[in-house]
Amino acid sequence: MNYRRLTPSMSLLLVFEAAARHESYTRAAEELSLSQSAVSRQVQTLETQLGISLFRREGRSVRLTGGGRRYFLELSAALGRIRSATLQAMSHQAGVGALQLATLPTFGSKWLLPRLHGFYEAHPGATVHLHSRIGPIDFNSGEIDAAITVGTDDWPGLASHRLYNEFLIAIASPAATPAGLAPEPAWAAGQTLLTVASNPQAWAEWFSVHGLDHRQMRVGPSFELTSHLIQAVRAGMGVGLVPKALVEDELQRGDLVAVSEAIASQRGYYLIYPPRNESLPALAAFKEWLLAAC
Repeated sequence: MNYRRLTPSMSLLLVFEAAARHESYTRAAEELSLSQSAVSRQVQTLETQLGISLFRREGRSVRLTGGGRRYFLELSAALGRIRSATLQAMSHQAGVGALQLATLPTFGSKWLLPRLHGFYEAHPGATVHLHSRIGPIDFNSGEIDAAITVGTDDWPGLASHRLYNEFLIAIASPAATPAGLAPEPAWAAGQTLLTVASNPQAWAEWFSVHGLDHRQMRVGPSFELTSHLIQAVRAGMGVGLVPKALVEDELQRGDLVAVSEAIASQRGYYLIYPPRNESLPALAAFKEWLLAAC
């Protein structure tokens, strides 16, 4: 067995990984600061070394072959482990080091950032780099060490720590509610209902808890960011259903009013990360602080 053939150079692998991730030689070239022809030549060199076709051309585009896609999936996971090992080595050298943390945008701005000074006071040598993420996190890229996200207790292949349960509260603009009266669930049922795209079933849960007829629901606009939904409620566009922890300041100031009490959601907030990152000093320190803060 020719082991050299089985261990292509890192430069070839990095070019292939970028081209496969984008399925574009042009975008891979931009990312790696190479010319498109250089990317094409290196992919061809790798194909010759492996003896298989990794891409097929479709007009001016390229698409992974079946073998190329399988190779990409295995390779991206391996590169992720290499990047993680490098980060761990760098973190050990620098003490606590840096943590690349993905977080939900509104949670990051409304809950995490106001408390993060406590982490820095306890760990002055640490740095937390925040990345806003809404959808699934790609830990294999090596760009993200850990993430704070919301969902149910179902994180296959990942270490997870439940931070706290999600409680949802219906909110309205004071100007839109009945004068002199606290808004009731029955009143909200007749209003335009604003939703967050990541939790489309939330209003159905709320209606069930309050014994309201689901046929009354008047579902209005959907928002990707909870912060945008909150602004829409303040502007009088309708009634929103949001995590209570994210609107406590607005409720205390009277910028928003609550419609009944908060209800327990089926979801919770979690800190998640690949098990290989467990020994990162910055992650270990942040996890300890975060679990105590929650």
